[in-house]
Amino acid sequence: MVTVDDKAVFRSVAREVVEATPGFEPAGEVASGEEALQLVKSVQPQLVLVDVRMPGMDGIETARELNCAHPELVVVLISLEDRANVPSTAAESGAATFVRKQDFGPALLRSLWDAHGPPEPN
Repeated sequence: MVTVDDKAVFRSVAREVVEATPGFEPAGEVASGEEALQLVKSVQPQLVLVDVRMPGMDGIETARELNCAHPELVVVLISLEDRANVPSTAAESGAATFVRKQDFGPALLRSLWDAHGPPEPN
């Protein structure tokens, strides 16, 4: 999983959650949308967590760019804000879903992947 957030504190928390969740491993973390596009191209993760509000290229535009370039990716938008306070353009970003940072933990990470990741082979 790749984490994209301009706040180092949240990137650290996300890394701890990923490391504590069986079956997941951190593939990298960056502080901007522009950096995310480069990192995703090089590490080819399956899941990218993107903060909605970042300076420069915001999370919505980052999600849109990632989905255009890598349609197989599961992109999840994340924010401290409730969904009602997130710009309406988030729905058009191609992100699989939106979650609040306060709710992000191993159980939520697992349920996100179960709901939006590729189906398990039979």
